[in-house]
Amino acid sequence: MKTLTTLTATVLLGTSGLSMAQSMQMPMKPTASASAAAMSLVNGEVRKLDPITGLIVLRHGDIPNLAMPAMTMGFEIADKKMLDGFKVGDKVRFQAEMVKGKATVTELHAVK
Repeated sequence: MKTLTTLTATVLLGTSGLSMAQSMQMPMKPTASASAAAMSLVNGEVRKLDPITGLIVLRHGDIPNLAMPAMTMGFEIADKKMLDGFKVGDKVRFQAEMVKGKATVTELHAVK
């Protein structure tokens, strides 16, 4: 009888643990579009431009999605046309992502 009680208790505990594990779900990794939409624009100032090579040097605030503190650094530009109309000293808001292992500006807007 004691064995039957122990066996019953073991089965019940095991079953409740299984149902509990089935109800627990791991958080889903955000899709690329969801994470891009969630990334906020970062404040910056244009320090240098090279439209021919598609490079821009920005003094910028923290870039959370790259875990990068505020600093001045160069970025590649996703599309060279993005640099049209910008000059050194312009205040900007931008978004940067790692593209092929390089920090790349994927969105760039003038601050008015």
